Amino acid sequence: MGRDTIADIITSIRNADMNRKRTVRIASTNITENIVKILLREGFIQNVRKHQEGNKSLLVLTLQYGRNRRRNRKGPYRNTLYLKRISRPSLRIYSNSQGIPRILGGIGLVILSTSRGLMTDREARREGVGGEILCYIW
Repeated sequence: MGRDTIADIITSIRNADMNRKRTVRIASTNITENIVKILLREGFIQNVRKHQEGNKSLLVLTLQYGRNRRRNRKGPYRNTLYLKRISRPSLRIYSNSQGIPRILGGIGLVILSTSRGLMTDREARREGVGGEILCYIW
């Protein structure tokens, strides 16, 4: 039985955001590195470091928080990062370039796995390619 690495990194980032953690450590694979590059480029995370621990390679992510966030703020905490896994190993979801969904009218982000590699929904529409919808981020 294999592990779903994409769901693992999404869950790790979501849990760290809910618990107000600044850093997240995730296993480094080709697909996780590509997803992290997209998140870094789009401004959802602040910094990425590659860390070697024994024979394991890890990515250490520093989460991006808004300027209006203060550590000693009282009151209920509201997530600023929403991540949702769409295509799973048991149920793959594919879309052509015209059928790629727009999240919050284009404010959100869709990460797709295409024949040209991982890319965002905007890049896939611009290049006219479709693929497997991995996750939504807003």
